[in-house]
Amino acid sequence: MDNPPEAEGGANPQRRNPIPHFLFITFMLFLLTNHNGDEFLARHQYQDALRTLTYQLSNYTAWMNGTQSDSNFTVPHRDPTVAPLLQSFAIGGGLLDPTTSSYYSNTTGTFHGDAKFYNVTPPFLNNTAHEWSPLAEKYMAHSNMSLVLQKTGSWNWSASDKVALSIVEKQPSLTNASGNVALIHGKIELTDESISEELRLEFEGIHFISNGTIYALAEPIGQHVDLRFLPSIVPEAFRNETARIVEPELASRITKLRNLIDAGVIEQESTLDEAPQTTCPFSLYMVLNSVEVPENLLREFEDEIQQPAGIWTIKPPPMTISGLLMSKDCGILYEFHKTEGVSLRSLFRKLTTYAGTTALAYLLMLLLLSRQMQRSRTPSGITRLSFWTFLVQATVDALSFAGHTVFALVADGKPSLSLIAPAFLACVLFANETQFAMLIQQFQAPEDAPARVSPHPPAPVAPTDSAPDGPPTADATPTTTTTSAPATQPTPGLPTPAVQTTPPPPQPSFLAFFLQHLRTDPQMRLWLLLFVFLTLMVHTILSATLSIFFVAVTYSFFWLPQIVRSARRGRGSGLSNEYLVGTTLCRLYIALYFLLCPKNVLDIEPRPWSIALAAFVCFQMVVVILQETSFGPAFFLPRRYAAIKPYDYHPVMPAPDDDPESADPSLGDCAICMDAIHVDPSLRRRPTSLDDKSDWEKTSGKRKSRAGTAGGILNAVQKGVGSATARKNYSLAPCHHLFHTECLEKWLAIKNICPQCRRPLPPL
Repeated sequence: MDNPPEAEGGANPQRRNPIPHFLFITFMLFLLTNHNGDEFLARHQYQDALRTLTYQLSNYTAWMNGTQSDSNFTVPHRDPTVAPLLQSFAIGGGLLDPTTSSYYSNTTGTFHGDAKFYNVTPPFLNNTAHEWSPLAEKYMAHSNMSLVLQKTGSWNWSASDKVALSIVEKQPSLTNASGNVALIHGKIELTDESISEELRLEFEGIHFISNGTIYALAEPIGQHVDLRFLPSIVPEAFRNETARIVEPELASRITKLRNLIDAGVIEQESTLDEAPQTTCPFSLYMVLNSVEVPENLLREFEDEIQQPAGIWTIKPPPMTISGLLMSKDCGILYEFHKTEGVSLRSLFRKLTTYAGTTALAYLLMLLLLSRQMQRSRTPSGITRLSFWTFLVQATVDALSFAGHTVFALVADGKPSLSLIAPAFLACVLFANETQFAMLIQQFQAPEDAPARVSPHPPAPVAPTDSAPDGPPTADATPTTTTTSAPATQPTPGLPTPAVQTTPPPPQPSFLAFFLQHLRTDPQMRLWLLLFVFLTLMVHTILSATLSIFFVAVTYSFFWLPQIVRSARRGRGSGLSNEYLVGTTLCRLYIALYFLLCPKNVLDIEPRPWSIALAAFVCFQMVVVILQETSFGPAFFLPRRYAAIKPYDYHPVMPAPDDDPESADPSLGDCAICMDAIHVDPSLRRRPTSLDDKSDWEKTSGKRKSRAGTAGGILNAVQKGVGSATARKNYSLAPCHHLFHTECLEKWLAIKNICPQCRRPLPPL
């Protein structure tokens, strides 16, 4: 009987049903695109915001015209106790000599520095002796302590010692406004390093360019700033000018919001289900520190940054800012001095430079990976590699792809275009590493698979007359003769026996079908892996602490799984030195840029432990390289654990007895080419006497030991096929199937299983 196609090598594999793949992809797209009515809720939020702004504008316009509005809206005057408090902290600003010093005219950028917290509630002020304590007592004279405790919230104000500001400046909508003022908005973050969390506030304000002062109102995220009260915090000299700027700005925002609603462009804002950490309102007073540069040269530098023309300008002076963040309702005061900042244009240049260098690093890693994949495409090379090494690298690249994609969406403008390059290359590298990891897993899956044992042993076959005389050989395959039983004819007059039909097997449930399909289909697992990476990685990058912890753990396991596999298998990894060194240096460059560079594009604080992480990764790389040299794969293990003996395909075998009827005796037939396995007669040794048989029997059991008696070795060489050259002509598999060495090498270049019994074979 002919073997089925699967037993002959799988020439006609069963085609996979594409319907489960289509259903799974559809299910993933549904999960990614379903928002449970979030867009509908966001549209209602936009409409509510439009009604609120329209109502605020009508009341503000009535106050500006001196008429009475429905809500009797009015803008209070500035608190007279604020100005002396600002002067005590040197937050004032003033006019400068334009020939010697000047202020920056555009504050758009990011600022980072240290902050100092003061509790200015009356109970604490009574126990302090600061110079400004009497001024703070006047500032907090009419505060309500019950409201202070209610609005303070759960945030640990005393532990916040870092401040970060993000400022965006634009010209006011009023056409006849002087060039001395500019509207600003942005965010301020207070960081608690003990728990690595931030408190974010949104602020709206006004910048007076002539004296470098900034006045703003700040509210926690989710509580919008009422721009109408901006004239109440500026000095009286700037009150009317500020009031005239607010009205057209409100009208401009109403028009923009109405156009978005009419066009259907609804941006869904993330809403937090948990309660806000605080409800304290703040007033932000800042002043730019002057630079010792003439005003005309500083304006020339700023114009070149805004509109590059290729002209020579001065070296950019540092832009620093000082300020106070105060809350009268909560008795909180933060002081920060000379907070260093980077302008938005300089930040964009730095971001473009980072994107270019990172893209080159990913391109180099992609080229090195393609060369290594081409070098390790054979089954012998794939069995050496570790599946987890490439899977860990693919995980890191998935995080990098998600991070660069989100970064490109946040960085509006030209920098977002430059970040597409590293994001695309990281995605391509991730796909190739995942595909190669799946290929390694498929090749190495039979290594740990248990042997299939039939629950019912086959029944013994009775010998037939056509069987040859003599005992059966080891390679003989038992044959069975099937005889067709005569069909039974129904007897007339007797009832026909009922035919017992076997009920069909029960249909598996969808969950059982899905799990079975996921377990047996590697492509299904790959799609699920992609889905998990692309969804969970986005949530990982939203937390800075989780991202840093994820990078530290994954970088620690780059080459460690490969070291373990090489030591267990007793063979080197087969990874080239160029791939090991190039990949390690490129990945460490990307990681150390964020973990060690003090002025990176994300303003992440340097982590001193990153040096130890880089040293550990380099140490792993050196160990993998040394495993390929004469040191051996297990050179770092004790001797009793390092003695790994690989399988010997060329054991010493007894020479075939001379058949008087056969002029060319052989060891047997090759299971691949079906030709006889001959041994070169000149390399065989014949016994000198018949007494050698007893010596062979005595010493054949000792040929596996390292030493043995001299007579035993001599007799084994004489009687057996003991020459090293002769032994290389044949290869005996662990399943006791014999092959030509050349035939088995060609077979193992395609598959790493026995061509006869389908059991996995060790490397040759």
